[in-house]
Amino acid sequence: MWYTLNRGLKRFFDLLICTVALVVLTPLWIVVAIAIKCDSDGAVLFKQQRRTRNGKIFTMYKFRSMVVDAESQSAGLFNYKDDPRVTRVGRFLRASSIDELPQLLNVVKGDLSIVGPRPCVAYELGDFETLNERYKKRFEVRGGITGLAQIKGRNENSWEEKVTYDNIYIEKFKKQGIWLDIKIIAGTVAKVFKKQDIYEEKLDETLSDGEAARLAEAEVIRLAHLQTKEKAEMTN
Repeated sequence: MWYTLNRGLKRFFDLLICTVALVVLTPLWIVVAIAIKCDSDGAVLFKQQRRTRNGKIFTMYKFRSMVVDAESQSAGLFNYKDDPRVTRVGRFLRASSIDELPQLLNVVKGDLSIVGPRPCVAYELGDFETLNERYKKRFEVRGGITGLAQIKGRNENSWEEKVTYDNIYIEKFKKQGIWLDIKIIAGTVAKVFKKQDIYEEKLDETLSDGEAARLAEAEVIRLAHLQTKEKAEMTN
């Protein structure tokens, strides 16, 4: 009963905040769109296939902060410091998190919540059906624009750490409800102003961006499909 009530309040809160924000921030959207078009060739919005609750794939929106087709170049999905694919305007958008604002539309559509596990790229964790229980648990709720993992480290966290925080959030929400979301939103605002943990860290600093990304991607998929018994044997 309590959990059902809080899920309803969460959706109402999401719709209220996002609707107001979309109206209030319209002038900013116009300025950002003009800046992106003047700075580099390509669309204003970047669209990407992501996974949300129950593994459902949806199209997520962001302001484009990289060159066109950046995902197929160099570090792929990873963004390391001094990434040459990031445009001049894109650096500011990423540092200020303004590039995330179009996801307000995803919240209104019901793809996302304001707070929840960050939705992974559709293929980022490999085959969804064979994910281990720990990784699949984070898909019990809608993905979010921000989450507990983001205020605890953002891109500095490894996928293992992100999953841990995401699962903690899911359990805590059952007890604390919408109050937990409010605290996370406040923590996110503070994090954005400090401009912390914007870039991901390489597993090996001697590697090029492309090599580091391929190594990290393979390791993430391996861990996401590592079953409980195998994991226990590794830690013993």
